[in-house]
Amino acid sequence: MTNSKPPLWRDVRFWRIALQFIAVLLAVIVVVILLGNLNRNLQRLGIPFGFDFFKQQASFDIGETLIPYKPTDPYTHALWVGLINSLRVALVGILLTTIVGVSAGVARLSDNWLVRNITMVYVEIFRNTPLLLQLLFWYFAVFLSFPKTESKISLWGFISVSQNGLELPWFTLSPEFSALLLGLTFYTGAFIAEIVRGGIQSVARGQWEAARSLGLKPGLVMRLVVFPQALQVIIPSLTSQYLNLTKNTSLAIAIGYPDIYFVASTTYNQTGRVVEVILLLILTYLTLSLTISIVMNFFNRSVQIKER
Repeated sequence: MTNSKPPLWRDVRFWRIALQFIAVLLAVIVVVILLGNLNRNLQRLGIPFGFDFFKQQASFDIGETLIPYKPTDPYTHALWVGLINSLRVALVGILLTTIVGVSAGVARLSDNWLVRNITMVYVEIFRNTPLLLQLLFWYFAVFLSFPKTESKISLWGFISVSQNGLELPWFTLSPEFSALLLGLTFYTGAFIAEIVRGGIQSVARGQWEAARSLGLKPGLVMRLVVFPQALQVIIPSLTSQYLNLTKNTSLAIAIGYPDIYFVASTTYNQTGRVVEVILLLILTYLTLSLTISIVMNFFNRSVQIKER
């Protein structure tokens, strides 16, 4: 008795491959149509497509830089300065928002009524108001309301606060950078607090009781037993918040901080080369997001419990 092969149109494996091929083909066709339409529109407007204009002189100032810059530098250098400013906010913001979010998430489960409810108020206020509104509040209502430099306020003997921002022993933080950093930190930290709280509550009560039966103090129970297990639930959602924080740095333009989006918008306003600059912005944010995802996925795999 021979087994006859089913006809090709009834073969599930064939359709799996065929549908993927059709989807890729349709995507390529759509991209080609869009690029063709874009090219025709640019030709009609007399605007050539290309990136040669990046070598031209920028001719605008950037108020805050970590590397040397002058208006006679090309657009490529100006955009590089903006990217470094964005990375500065994103990296410091990720560090601070992790500290704030984890601390607030643990505090939300505290046995202390005052600590638990103060943290709840923080989370509900910052999580349920728009980030742009918070940035404007930090900048106009907080930093610009501080006294001028000659009457600056000293905190703990080594931090000074004035309209020029925060002054630390090692450097000075501008009011734009400070407002953006605090806004992103407390806004994203509120979401991370709820992620941490949910992750901790996902750990079985038996794990808590077993740790207590060994005589561990509550702090050690959390640090050695509960939190390592909660990380498996926390990290995937934490990655999304890191990505959101990095992309939300583009709101810096609202308070005048010269990030990559701020510099890019000035560039295309001066050159009229909107398409090229927007493509560069898309590629930049895509690269940053993929890098964060790769790092966090690697970290996520490292904390997974390996069964024997």
